[in-house]
Amino acid sequence: MTVYLLYLALGAVAGVLAGLLGIGGGLIIVPMLSFTFAMQGMDPAYILHLALGTSLASIIFTSISSLRAHHKRGGVIWPVFWKIIPGILIGTYFGSWVASHLSTSFLKIFFGLFLLYVATQMLLGFKPKASHNLPGSPIMIGAGSIIGIFSSLVGIGGGTLSVPFLVFHNTVMQKAIGTSAAIGLPIALAGSSGYIIHGLGLNLPQGAFGFVYLPALAGIVAASVFTAPLGAKLAHSLPVERLKKIFAVLLYLVGLKMLLGSL
Repeated sequence: MTVYLLYLALGAVAGVLAGLLGIGGGLIIVPMLSFTFAMQGMDPAYILHLALGTSLASIIFTSISSLRAHHKRGGVIWPVFWKIIPGILIGTYFGSWVASHLSTSFLKIFFGLFLLYVATQMLLGFKPKASHNLPGSPIMIGAGSIIGIFSSLVGIGGGTLSVPFLVFHNTVMQKAIGTSAAIGLPIALAGSSGYIIHGLGLNLPQGAFGFVYLPALAGIVAASVFTAPLGAKLAHSLPVERLKKIFAVLLYLVGLKMLLGSL
């Protein structure tokens, strides 16, 4: 029972922070799930795989509401979405296949380094300068594949990568965020499908559907759906930029813990 309350609490915190700071819930969900799964005594060989698959599955639900909200405000550039989607689907599914063949230790190192990268970006307030026009379909598909692979390996909806890519290619920030929110849905669908398929037949804990742990998924989704709008409201009354700096320090600590824990 305590574990299920933990899942609800994790979903609630992830939802608030995602709405407040505009960051992907996966950055919080993956490390917290890996710590919780370890506390439950799950097989260390599959702990991070389960955390990644469950995180991507939870993004299916949160990204739908986010996509609808941005679409209503005209914030999604659909021609860009359709150009990048083939690469996103291929890259994300391929990334889940790669992850299924990697050890938990390697995935922890990769995720820890990614957290340090995101934390540095947030701390320095890095924003790419718009200097290129959006490329044609072949380059968009290639970029989508790279975004998909990285997103699948770290269990996120891809906003950390797709927003800078779009801004760099002369997309205004609001539309870059809206289009990225739309891109998050196919990333979540392809990634979680891959983690489910590649985890079938393995000796995983009861309640696991491939590499998606259903009890954790239910708790996270049930709470985050309600708390994400709260985070968005708080963003208008709290010092978001200062909070981002504090959160960046927290990401550094979590990233270092994951790196040290893998050695």
